[in-house]
Amino acid sequence: MAKFKSFLGAAGVAALASLAMSTAVLADDSEDRKFGYSITLTGTSDYIFRGMSLNNQLPAFQPFIEFTYGIAYVNFWGSNISGQGYEPFEMDISAGIRPVTGPVSWDLGVVYYTYPANSLGWSATDYVEFKVSASITPVTNLTLGVTGYWTPDQGTNYGETETVEGNISYALPKFAIFDPTIGGTLGYSNADRAGFFLGEGDYTYWNVGLKLAVDKYFMDFRYWDTNISKNVGNDFNNSTADSRFVFSAGVNLP
Repeated sequence: MAKFKSFLGAAGVAALASLAMSTAVLADDSEDRKFGYSITLTGTSDYIFRGMSLNNQLPAFQPFIEFTYGIAYVNFWGSNISGQGYEPFEMDISAGIRPVTGPVSWDLGVVYYTYPANSLGWSATDYVEFKVSASITPVTNLTLGVTGYWTPDQGTNYGETETVEGNISYALPKFAIFDPTIGGTLGYSNADRAGFFLGEGDYTYWNVGLKLAVDKYFMDFRYWDTNISKNVGNDFNNSTADSRFVFSAGVNLP
């Protein structure tokens, strides 16, 4: 635990230093200070969050909109959700900055997870999380990234957790009308509270899949799994953390 928190602290210091340098550069370049926005509409066969189904293995609709100004951004993401009193929907509000230093692209942000209409009452399950992310493209078409997340203890809403996540993706040559990309994720989450993750204090999750893009449209075929025990005598645990294939399709606008 101590080593993991030290890792997050070191990553945060490095990212903040990078931010300072990038901001100084951008201060002299008004070309980069422009407003922008993007919208993504996605339908998926299941809502997976760090290897776990949050919609009882049912399809979900997930709209996303982001506003940017230079390296700063604010975005809103939503999904229908089912289970443990969070339903009927989740909305995440994120804000941060994305500076670039040399070959490294950073993302320093904060995420507010909110469940406005849940049965436990307004803000009864809301919580805040901080993240530091870095990515690099060492060779053409290959992207490597790592992200650290820290969720402070927020009482009954959410316990203190730390997560580190690595990502890899490779853009394959165009095939017919498709632009294919293969990629995967390996993540590890740890909680200060015993049994916080479906009876586990920590767990590992991963996915691997293929994304096919045609202009602004895309499809994603992905396999997910975790090492959370599947034989704990609890049907909800089994169905939530079990391995599964997930299909998603959507469009990026404008």
